[in-house]
Amino acid sequence: MSAKGGPGRIVLGIETSCDETGAGLVRLEPDGSVRLLADAVASSVDEHARFGGVVPEIASRAHLEAMEPTVRRALDEAGIGLADVDAVAVTAGPGLAGALMVGVSAAKAYAAALGVPLYGVNHLLGHVAVDTLENGPLPRHCLALLVSGGHTQLLSVSGVAEEVTEIGSTIDDAAGEAYDKVARILELPYPGGPPIDKAAREGDPEAIAFPRGLTGPRDPKFDFSFSGLKTAVARWVEQARDAGRQLPIADIAASFQEAVADVLTDKAVRAATELGLDTLVLSGGVAANSRLSALAGQRCAEAGITLRVPRPRLCTDNGAMIAAVGAHVMATGVEPSSLGISADPGMPVSTVVAY
Repeated sequence: MSAKGGPGRIVLGIETSCDETGAGLVRLEPDGSVRLLADAVASSVDEHARFGGVVPEIASRAHLEAMEPTVRRALDEAGIGLADVDAVAVTAGPGLAGALMVGVSAAKAYAAALGVPLYGVNHLLGHVAVDTLENGPLPRHCLALLVSGGHTQLLSVSGVAEEVTEIGSTIDDAAGEAYDKVARILELPYPGGPPIDKAAREGDPEAIAFPRGLTGPRDPKFDFSFSGLKTAVARWVEQARDAGRQLPIADIAASFQEAVADVLTDKAVRAATELGLDTLVLSGGVAANSRLSALAGQRCAEAGITLRVPRPRLCTDNGAMIAAVGAHVMATGVEPSSLGISADPGMPVSTVVAY
């Protein structure tokens, strides 16, 4: 393993955009490839569960408490010390303002103390870049479907550190947010993704014909909408309860999940086909959903598109994905951020590095 001054450069990545405190370490090899060294995550999700969603103040306090221990765990896992770090990358946005500020402040302190470059990078690009840690370099031009609790976007990617263009996004709820809201309706635990996925395995995805948002001939081709789907589930459940019927939880979960996966995969494959792209990267926390990944695999195979999906742990928010972006921007010679950078809760996906 290389230390500082060795054949590769080591990047520490810090992620605090929401409720996970992530610290990751990667090594940028001389040939430009990026290798994962360590990935440590501390989650405050249990502290938010009783509220049914993330409470920003609680998340910020949890980041403060978890930051130093999480960085230490990553260093120990990699078998190196802080002195071996050659650069620090941190999520500058988008995300919760207070949570971002904790991470940015910590990253500034580490970079200043070590005398190494600081890169305030885009959280969304991290979900794309993390795939390179598992599946190697991306093709020169590909499509990414980013699906998480806060984001649902189709991105045209020409190099993680170069040109990324949004070609479609949700106009209301993100897919992961819809999962959380439907889970609450069905009285399932928070966050809603895993319990709905589990319940759906015992259900019939064709039992209930829930709507597919923005799929009409005059609707935006590559945008998404899940608010109407969530409302349809709520009304179906309300009517069933009013009629005194026992709720078929598994069938509701399976039918809802099929509606989400159907729209996401159909639009992603159509976008890739129309743009002439033969690679689709599926990323973000919802990418760990079993039906979404299975249907994406099926439809990509039928269309002759290569599907790339990081393992579930790397799909959710983590520091390794931020370190990966930092390594890629270093490799392309992008100028580091100044120590005066600020957190940007609304950072657009077109911004790679904050200055």
